[in-house]
Amino acid sequence: MPDSLPVHLNRTDIHSLEVPKEFDATGSFDVQLHNHGEALHVHLHLDDSLSSIASLDAPNHYVQADTERPVRVTIDGDGPVRGKLKVVTAHGAETRYVDVFIPEGGTENEPVIVDDDLAKPQPKPATKSEPGLEDLSAGPVLAAGGFTVLIAGLITLVLTQNMLLTVGAVLAVTIVLGLLFVAVRSS
Repeated sequence: MPDSLPVHLNRTDIHSLEVPKEFDATGSFDVQLHNHGEALHVHLHLDDSLSSIASLDAPNHYVQADTERPVRVTIDGDGPVRGKLKVVTAHGAETRYVDVFIPEGGTENEPVIVDDDLAKPQPKPATKSEPGLEDLSAGPVLAAGGFTVLIAGLITLVLTQNMLLTVGAVLAVTIVLGLLFVAVRSS
Protein backbone atom coordinates (compact mmCIF):
# COMPACT_ATOMS: atom_id res chain seq x y z
CA MET A 1 0.00 0.00 0.00
CA PRO A 2 1.39 3.45 -0.84
CA ASP A 3 2.39 5.93 1.85
CA SER A 4 -0.23 8.39 2.98
CA LEU A 5 0.23 11.89 4.39
CA PRO A 6 -2.71 12.72 6.70
CA VAL A 7 -4.14 16.27 6.58
CA HIS A 8 -6.96 17.09 9.02
CA LEU A 9 -9.36 19.88 8.11
CA ASN A 10 -11.91 21.58 10.39
CA ARG A 11 -11.08 19.27 13.31
CA THR A 12 -10.63 21.93 16.01
CA ASP A 13 -12.21 25.00 14.42
CA ILE A 14 -13.62 26.21 11.10
CA HIS A 15 -10.86 26.20 8.45
CA SER A 16 -8.41 24.67 10.95
CA LEU A 17 -5.54 22.76 9.41
CA GLU A 18 -3.43 20.05 11.03
CA VAL A 19 -0.48 18.48 9.20
CA PRO A 20 2.63 16.63 10.36
CA LYS A 21 5.82 18.70 10.47
CA GLU A 22 7.68 16.18 8.26
CA PHE A 23 6.95 13.26 6.00
CA ASP A 24 9.31 10.67 4.50
CA ALA A 25 8.09 9.27 1.21
CA THR A 26 9.48 6.00 -0.17
CA GLY A 27 7.77 6.64 -3.50
CA SER A 28 4.53 8.11 -4.79
CA PHE A 29 2.06 8.85 -2.03
CA ASP A 30 -1.42 10.20 -1.29
CA VAL A 31 -2.17 13.38 0.63
CA GLN A 32 -5.22 12.12 2.53
CA LEU A 33 -7.55 15.08 3.18
CA HIS A 34 -9.78 14.29 6.22
CA ASN A 35 -12.55 16.89 6.52
CA HIS A 36 -14.17 16.87 9.99
CA GLY A 37 -16.55 19.78 9.35
CA GLU A 38 -18.00 22.04 6.68
CA ALA A 39 -17.00 21.83 3.02
CA LEU A 40 -13.97 23.87 2.00
CA HIS A 41 -11.32 24.39 -0.65
CA VAL A 42 -7.76 23.11 -0.21
CA HIS A 43 -4.76 24.21 -2.27
CA LEU A 44 -1.61 22.06 -2.44
CA HIS A 45 1.73 23.25 -3.81
CA LEU A 46 5.12 21.55 -4.19
CA ASP A 47 8.14 23.82 -3.86
CA ASP A 48 10.78 23.94 -6.60
CA SER A 49 12.96 21.12 -5.24
CA LEU A 50 10.00 18.72 -4.82
CA SER A 51 8.43 19.64 -8.14
CA SER A 52 11.70 18.69 -9.86
CA ILE A 53 10.89 14.99 -9.26
CA ALA A 54 7.23 14.98 -8.16
CA SER A 55 3.87 16.18 -9.47
CA LEU A 56 0.34 16.62 -8.15
CA ASP A 57 -2.81 15.35 -9.89
CA ALA A 58 -4.25 18.85 -9.39
CA PRO A 59 -3.43 21.74 -7.05
CA ASN A 60 -6.95 22.82 -6.04
CA HIS A 61 -9.49 20.56 -4.38
CA TYR A 62 -13.01 20.99 -3.04
CA VAL A 63 -13.53 18.71 -0.06
CA GLN A 64 -17.15 18.12 0.88
CA ALA A 65 -18.33 18.14 4.49
CA ASP A 66 -17.35 15.15 6.64
CA THR A 67 -15.55 13.30 3.87
CA GLU A 68 -12.08 12.07 3.00
CA ARG A 69 -10.34 12.74 -0.29
CA PRO A 70 -6.98 11.38 -1.47
CA VAL A 71 -4.75 13.54 -3.67
CA ARG A 72 -1.98 11.67 -5.47
CA VAL A 73 1.60 12.96 -5.45
CA THR A 74 3.49 11.05 -8.14
CA ILE A 75 7.25 10.68 -7.83
CA ASP A 76 8.69 10.80 -11.34
CA GLY A 77 12.39 11.13 -10.58
CA ASP A 78 15.07 9.90 -8.23
CA GLY A 79 16.05 11.41 -4.87
CA PRO A 80 17.42 12.29 -2.51
CA VAL A 81 15.30 15.43 -2.42
CA ARG A 82 14.07 17.48 0.51
CA GLY A 83 11.38 20.08 -0.05
CA LYS A 84 8.17 21.59 1.24
CA LEU A 85 4.54 20.79 0.52
CA LYS A 86 2.37 23.84 1.08
CA VAL A 87 -1.22 23.20 2.26
CA VAL A 88 -3.71 26.11 2.24
CA THR A 89 -7.37 26.05 3.31
CA ALA A 90 -10.27 28.34 2.45
CA HIS A 91 -8.43 30.53 -0.06
CA GLY A 92 -5.66 31.48 2.39
CA ALA A 93 -7.43 31.35 5.76
CA GLU A 94 -4.81 28.86 7.05
CA THR A 95 -1.43 27.83 5.62
CA ARG A 96 0.91 25.03 6.75
CA TYR A 97 4.13 23.55 5.37
CA VAL A 98 5.22 19.91 5.53
CA ASP A 99 8.91 19.03 5.12
CA VAL A 100 8.94 16.13 2.65
CA PHE A 101 11.99 13.92 2.18
CA ILE A 102 12.33 11.53 -0.75
CA PRO A 103 15.37 9.26 -0.35
CA GLU A 104 17.63 8.03 -3.12
CA GLY A 105 15.83 5.41 -5.19
CA GLY A 106 12.46 6.86 -4.20
CA THR A 107 10.74 5.43 -7.27
CA GLU A 108 11.81 1.83 -6.65
CA ASN A 109 9.21 -0.79 -5.81
CA GLU A 110 6.40 1.43 -7.02
CA PRO A 111 3.15 -0.48 -7.33
CA VAL A 112 1.59 -0.59 -10.77
CA ILE A 113 -1.92 0.76 -10.57
CA VAL A 114 -4.22 -0.88 -13.11
CA ASP A 115 -7.46 0.79 -14.08
CA ASP A 116 -10.54 -1.36 -13.36
CA ASP A 117 -11.79 -0.75 -16.92
CA LEU A 118 -9.00 -3.00 -18.24
CA ALA A 119 -10.63 -5.99 -16.53
CA LYS A 120 -13.84 -5.57 -18.53
CA PRO A 121 -14.08 -7.32 -21.90
CA GLN A 122 -13.66 -4.91 -24.77
CA PRO A 123 -16.03 -5.05 -27.76
CA LYS A 124 -14.52 -6.63 -30.83
CA PRO A 125 -14.11 -4.29 -33.77
CA ALA A 126 -16.44 -4.90 -36.68
CA THR A 127 -14.75 -6.88 -39.41
CA LYS A 128 -15.10 -5.73 -42.96
CA SER A 129 -16.60 -8.53 -45.02
CA GLU A 130 -16.91 -8.97 -48.73
CA PRO A 131 -19.89 -7.07 -50.14
CA GLY A 132 -22.89 -9.31 -50.62
CA LEU A 133 -25.60 -9.09 -53.22
CA GLU A 134 -27.66 -6.97 -50.81
CA ASP A 135 -24.89 -4.33 -50.74
CA LEU A 136 -25.28 -3.60 -54.44
CA SER A 137 -27.10 -0.41 -55.33
CA ALA A 138 -30.06 -0.43 -57.70
CA GLY A 139 -28.12 1.09 -60.62
CA PRO A 140 -25.80 -1.84 -61.39
CA VAL A 141 -28.59 -4.40 -60.81
CA LEU A 142 -30.96 -2.60 -63.18
CA ALA A 143 -28.21 -2.12 -65.78
CA ALA A 144 -27.37 -5.83 -65.66
CA GLY A 145 -31.07 -6.66 -65.90
CA GLY A 146 -31.61 -4.33 -68.85
CA PHE A 147 -28.62 -5.81 -70.68
CA THR A 148 -29.93 -9.34 -70.01
CA VAL A 149 -33.39 -8.42 -71.33
CA LEU A 150 -31.86 -6.91 -74.47
CA ILE A 151 -29.72 -10.02 -75.17
CA ALA A 152 -32.67 -12.37 -74.49
CA GLY A 153 -34.86 -10.38 -76.85
CA LEU A 154 -32.27 -10.37 -79.64
CA ILE A 155 -31.61 -14.12 -79.31
CA THR A 156 -35.34 -14.89 -79.40
CA LEU A 157 -35.90 -12.61 -82.39
CA VAL A 158 -33.02 -14.16 -84.35
CA LEU A 159 -34.02 -17.75 -83.54
CA THR A 160 -37.76 -17.47 -84.06
CA GLN A 161 -38.29 -14.37 -86.19
CA ASN A 162 -41.56 -14.00 -84.28
CA MET A 163 -42.16 -10.59 -82.71
CA LEU A 164 -44.86 -11.82 -80.30
CA LEU A 165 -42.56 -14.54 -78.91
CA THR A 166 -39.75 -11.99 -78.55
CA VAL A 167 -41.93 -9.58 -76.54
CA GLY A 168 -43.08 -12.49 -74.29
CA ALA A 169 -39.48 -13.58 -73.64
CA VAL A 170 -38.40 -10.01 -72.80
CA LEU A 171 -41.41 -9.63 -70.47
CA ALA A 172 -40.64 -12.93 -68.69
CA VAL A 173 -36.96 -12.04 -68.15
CA THR A 174 -37.96 -8.57 -66.87
CA ILE A 175 -40.41 -10.07 -64.35
CA VAL A 176 -37.81 -12.58 -63.10
CA LEU A 177 -35.19 -9.82 -62.68
CA GLY A 178 -37.72 -7.60 -60.87
CA LEU A 179 -38.61 -10.39 -58.44
CA LEU A 180 -34.90 -11.06 -57.85
CA PHE A 181 -34.26 -7.37 -57.15
CA VAL A 182 -37.19 -7.19 -54.66
CA ALA A 183 -35.97 -10.34 -52.90
CA VAL A 184 -32.44 -8.94 -52.55
CA ARG A 185 -33.66 -5.58 -51.18
CA SER A 186 -36.03 -7.11 -48.63
CA SER A 187 -33.45 -9.44 -47.07
